[in-house]
Amino acid sequence: MKEITVTELKKLKDSNADFQLIDVREQHEVDSCAIGGEHIPMGEVMDNLNKISKDKQVIVHCKMGGRSGAICNALEVAGFTNVYNLKGGIVAWANEINPSLKSLI
Repeated sequence: MKEITVTELKKLKDSNADFQLIDVREQHEVDSCAIGGEHIPMGEVMDNLNKISKDKQVIVHCKMGGRSGAICNALEVAGFTNVYNLKGGIVAWANEINPSLKSLI
């Protein structure tokens, strides 16, 4: 499984790179704290493969990287070669990029 760090994700966001960010957390988690991207809950990802790009980098994230890692593995089995797990998830983003989110996670 390929991974990307939060620092690398921030660089992509800052440069307006063309990539897809997918949040696989549950709705209540997204409601309290989000970093953008498309919300497809973990349990719904495999039923929504048509919403996932095969043409650009796809970064999948969750709270700490476990659920998104499992989804990345499943997507690779389904034939995706362009998926990356956000290492450390939104917790790493809060710790390294935006500390104001820490209390919301």
